[in-house]
Amino acid sequence: MECSELIFTGHAIQRIFERRISVADVKTVIETGQIIDTYPDDRPHPSFLLLGFRKNTPIHVVVAKDQSDGKCFIITLYIPDDMVWQPDYQTRR
Repeated sequence: MECSELIFTGHAIQRIFERRISVADVKTVIETGQIIDTYPDDRPHPSFLLLGFRKNTPIHVVVAKDQSDGKCFIITLYIPDDMVWQPDYQTRR
């Protein structure tokens, strides 16, 4: 996903520390990850669920993108739970 700027919400910053996922990992997911779900009706901007990997560890990042200027707002991030996600980490059980 191309972004003119990355803006981390307070919630995302909290999750970075709680889940020990680095800012570099988040940036890599946004730059190289796959969009696995879209939420076009989210407000104030449509958002996307991205899947990427840190070594062999999957990471999900939710990003809202302002289509007018390309700014991306990092909403949350987490390591997907095997009980919730199929082994591909793209499909919910």
